[in-house]
Amino acid sequence: MATVSPPRHYRAYRPRPFTAAERKDVTILFGGLTWKHERLVQAALENQGYKALPLPNIERVDLDVGKELTDVGACCPTTFTTGSLARFLRDKAKEIGPEAVNRNYVYMTAGSCGPCRFGQYHESYTMALDGIGLKEFRLFLLDQTELDQGAAAGGGLEMNMAFSLGLVWGILCGDLITDLEYRTRPYEVVPGATDAAVKEAVERMYQAFRSRPNRGRKWGALAWTLFSRYYTNALKDVRRIFEKVEVDRLRVKPRVKITGEFWLQTHEGDGNYDIKRWLEREGAEVVPPPIAVWLDYLIGLALAELEEKAETDPKARKKVRIVKLLQKAYTWSYNRLRGALSGIPAELPDQKVLQELAQPYYHFRLNGGEGYMLVGKALYAHRNKHAHMICELSPYSCMPNTMSVGAMANVMGQHPDLLYSPIEIKGDAEVHALSRCQMVLTEAKKRAQREFDEAAARTGLTLEKARELESKRPGLRSAMAPFPHHGAAGTAANHLIELARRSR
Repeated sequence: MATVSPPRHYRAYRPRPFTAAERKDVTILFGGLTWKHERLVQAALENQGYKALPLPNIERVDLDVGKELTDVGACCPTTFTTGSLARFLRDKAKEIGPEAVNRNYVYMTAGSCGPCRFGQYHESYTMALDGIGLKEFRLFLLDQTELDQGAAAGGGLEMNMAFSLGLVWGILCGDLITDLEYRTRPYEVVPGATDAAVKEAVERMYQAFRSRPNRGRKWGALAWTLFSRYYTNALKDVRRIFEKVEVDRLRVKPRVKITGEFWLQTHEGDGNYDIKRWLEREGAEVVPPPIAVWLDYLIGLALAELEEKAETDPKARKKVRIVKLLQKAYTWSYNRLRGALSGIPAELPDQKVLQELAQPYYHFRLNGGEGYMLVGKALYAHRNKHAHMICELSPYSCMPNTMSVGAMANVMGQHPDLLYSPIEIKGDAEVHALSRCQMVLTEAKKRAQREFDEAAARTGLTLEKARELESKRPGLRSAMAPFPHHGAAGTAANHLIELARRSR
């Protein structure tokens, strides 16, 4: 006679403790950012006494591994990152054995909530770990909204203020170097010079983060991070590295602003068809999205929630003032770091401005995924002429991004001159995705050339005359030479106008 097994109730994942005594022997794995950001995060972790190792950059094979081990309906960022972790651990288990992997490695990732699958990534990871025989492997979630959340189970991973500030400042510095990289490489005179400068700059900052002094665990660490010249002095060395790279900014190229789902817009590699390098090979200048904007967005969400509560709660009013002060300190700190790089990396957009731009099309309290920012950033770049074209990267079946793309249909009706290319990325449909982007890019190239021709007619400068003027000021051929925004979207048009003004 058949028997019915008792139901197995769902239980949230709880890792085995990671003790302080284990810290010297256990390596913290992490990933999901660019190699530049990850290298600086690694240094920040090592500075706090941890052994840290970023996972290898995503490859196409990780998508296949992820599909084998996780839900069939998962979006491609989930599938890629799950496959990457599983493949690394599976290979390591073959090398040293499953027990040694469980004992000597842990994985740290960010936690979240809301409609985005990001909040459930760790569930996909646990499913995959079970599938490769590493059910006892330990995962720890870092709350992306809390700088001082205390120690994880066992006390081996202590996420205090000094720990979190090191990670955040590593990300900010990674953003700034990335901005310089993408502003420089399309115009470099010597091929490969930019990549070499980036590697040297990242290693300089790695040493700075790894050697940073520890000035307290909470408020002392915060005060030192905000007001010390330590990071700005290190970034001045980065500036000197990039000063040696010669550029030709009179090359006419369309500027393409990248927006989209957090992981896809940040990633550099097979996970998004390496679309940033592809755009450069197609003759474009890429405007990469700083992670700093996302962090500023999180502060803005917290502020909005508190402002609603403050209408009836006096305690919330006090918290509103604190968060507003934090937001100002954050923006001030980012600009201070930018200043060490001659102010060349782009400023952070004002979140209130992004909200107002998006409000007619997308309510700012719909905060799944990137929320209102996808609409707000597209309009911000278009209205302020920061880019000729917007390329939005969305994962297949991603609900928050589906809402954004739908809202953008209304935006396009109101702004028919906005060049917008939404790319739905599945991970294995590269030709289809890139061909769609290429169609819009063709028009962006025409706009960039028309803009340059109009600037030439307005200033009376031919390309030959502009090069003659430039030769008299060789400093303008340096990657760190300032080039103010004169109302044109393209770098070449702005540079031409700047040359005309300097020649008066």
